[in-house]
Amino acid sequence: MNVKIILEPSEDGGFTVIVPSLPGCISEGDSREEAIKNIREAIELYIEPVEDDLTSFRDAEQLDIAI
Repeated sequence: MNVKIILEPSEDGGFTVIVPSLPGCISEGDSREEAIKNIREAIELYIEPVEDDLTSFRDAEQLDIAI
């Protein structure tokens, strides 16, 4: 899966990264490389299903799809 990120220098040093297609998915790092590493982890956590999310849909069917 490929997503676009926005990487910008922070006023206090380091970098801030956001993922426009994933609202609220934001991270930062002291270097460009660290910021990118951190946003990869944030994306993985963002898209990881949480069991609580699934229990509220008792009659729902869970499927895996490729994106």
